[in-house]
Amino acid sequence: MVKYSADTADAKRLPKGYLAAALRNLQGLGYTLSPALFRAVQKLPREAFEQLYYPMIADVKRMVGAHVNYAPLFPGFPEQVMQEDEAELYFYAMNHYYTWEVPYDKPIQKEPLQDQVTLKVIDLGSLTEFRTMIRQLIEARGSISAEDQKDIDAVIANTPTAELDELLPAEIPFKENAGFVAASLLKHEKADVARISPYFTTATDVLRLAVAWSDGDVSLALPTRFRKFKRRERRLLLGLLERCQTITEDMLRYRERWIRLGEILHPSEYKQRYVRSEEAFAILRNKKAFTTFNGSVELALQYQQLWTALDLLAQRPGEFARRLAKLLRMTREPEYVVMAFREVADQVSTPVLLQVKNYFAHQRELPELRVFFPKGNVAKAWATPNTLPEISEEDCRDMVDLCEQTLVARFAAQPSLGKVYVDERLKNYLVPFSQRSASKALHTLVRGSRIPMAEGNTVRFFCWWKEGKMDGTPTGRVDIDLSAVMYDENWRYMEHISYTNLRSAQYRAVHSGDIVTAPYGASEFIDLHIPSIVEYGGRYVVATLHSFTGQPYCNLPECFTGWMMRKKPGSGEIYEPATVANKIDVTADTQLAVPVILDLVERTVIWTDLSLTRDPFYPNNVEANQKGMVIIGKAMTSLKKPDLYDLFTLHAKARGEDLAASPQEADTVFSVDQGVTPYHIEQIMAEYVV
Repeated sequence: MVKYSADTADAKRLPKGYLAAALRNLQGLGYTLSPALFRAVQKLPREAFEQLYYPMIADVKRMVGAHVNYAPLFPGFPEQVMQEDEAELYFYAMNHYYTWEVPYDKPIQKEPLQDQVTLKVIDLGSLTEFRTMIRQLIEARGSISAEDQKDIDAVIANTPTAELDELLPAEIPFKENAGFVAASLLKHEKADVARISPYFTTATDVLRLAVAWSDGDVSLALPTRFRKFKRRERRLLLGLLERCQTITEDMLRYRERWIRLGEILHPSEYKQRYVRSEEAFAILRNKKAFTTFNGSVELALQYQQLWTALDLLAQRPGEFARRLAKLLRMTREPEYVVMAFREVADQVSTPVLLQVKNYFAHQRELPELRVFFPKGNVAKAWATPNTLPEISEEDCRDMVDLCEQTLVARFAAQPSLGKVYVDERLKNYLVPFSQRSASKALHTLVRGSRIPMAEGNTVRFFCWWKEGKMDGTPTGRVDIDLSAVMYDENWRYMEHISYTNLRSAQYRAVHSGDIVTAPYGASEFIDLHIPSIVEYGGRYVVATLHSFTGQPYCNLPECFTGWMMRKKPGSGEIYEPATVANKIDVTADTQLAVPVILDLVERTVIWTDLSLTRDPFYPNNVEANQKGMVIIGKAMTSLKKPDLYDLFTLHAKARGEDLAASPQEADTVFSVDQGVTPYHIEQIMAEYVV
């Protein structure tokens, strides 16, 4: 940090023209400074301002994708592709396929951007606010993204040990996060048993720590190759394990992984010190008979022994909640299931209660597909036909009422919110439970949330990628294909825009041309004119990104996609960062990404951020993978998950004095664009899903 005396401050004060130029550069990227931040930087000497400005402008450019150059195959896009003769387009495309050269190497001059852009505001923050945000991430009641984990790790690494107590909570409720945070503390030599032991209560908690310490998948969805632990590290892990209750049954859930870990921990060396741990490892290694809780429950359900099942499940309320639907379907006396669950409902976590409430609220709507999001670091969705029998309306209502009463009673123990305003538009935004596989984006949301489109009749999708080396390994030639598939309201295929169909004869939709190699980076664009597609009968558009040459996105130096809303698509540059609605880094271990689905009739963007499959059908293009896209499209547009309006209304009922008619009348505001918004994911997960 550079220090300045009062005597030299005026002489080195930032020139007005210098600040004006910096603001203009930010505005070109779609951003501006808040009044508070503007007043603060005015007082900075030039050197101090440059220390702030240059990293900030670099970060903003990367956020909106303005840190790279864009050179589509046809630089006169979109007019050039719409107006060019078919033979000319074919000739230039074939020339590129044979030579890998971009035929047009001179940019085309365009008139200045005519779109009016609403600038996003960069505000003044503080170290306290920053640490609060990191603490909220650590306290989240659900999984956090890989980017969030990197941020937490960096903060732990750079926070003095004496100040860690301000950052670390006494309890980390979500055990994946506890394993990761404890591993980070240990890696940076800022932890001891006394600091981290409160975070571990089960054998699986300890397994997550060993996995995180080995840079593995802390969700345990994927196997991990454990590192060689030092003797003191082995004693720490065995010591934590020894303190846990019922460790053998818990270890049997991941038997093979514990056996692999045991080969490294050598528990027999410490059998006099860690007796229970050694006994548990012996049972796993020798496959000794051991009666488990889940085995007893399954046996009771198999033989229709309802009372035995209820007695067992009452010991584990969370497991009880997950089996409620099955119990209600198997018995003719559902009232006893409701009564038994009522006794233990207050011991069930808030995320589970919210999901149980939502399930029974929508159970009788019988959607065509049941949608599952498997645990793991790659965002995938499975959909199966919904063939489950109905549960009676009375039983569903009883379960909804029970969950709501339990949640309201729980939330009432928190501080008062005063008068509360809850925006009805929050019904379109889902509650964040798991952000484990969320991609890094300009604006990150929960999958299935619906975002209103900004003004403008043209959606411009874009993608950019680069080949080269990743961790020292050459990628080879990389060809990424941007595509958009149009469907009607019943999900009947209408047409697609891709490298195989550069423009539509039915409505205004056009592709910028297929580039098949990217040693210096390459880009593709698609323009979709909303009114002309709707007029023709189209409703849904599935945006897809295909790795035609087969490399998973995680093996590329860089790849991202996104979209803009344009009122005057022919004005300005093809890539105008100020008009970017969202930009998503594509880094998953997959070859086919589905970032968003558009509902053109309702003018909403459905946030999907999904991967269709690890190994798509060959060739990896729209035509070969059509079936999977339809299934994902139907599943995501009919998804029924807990929404933020319901969550915040429960908090208002429990903690609010009254509901306000407008934000101006409220002490606490829950809204799309002010107060607590859907983009405050870490705050929602830490303070409201409690």
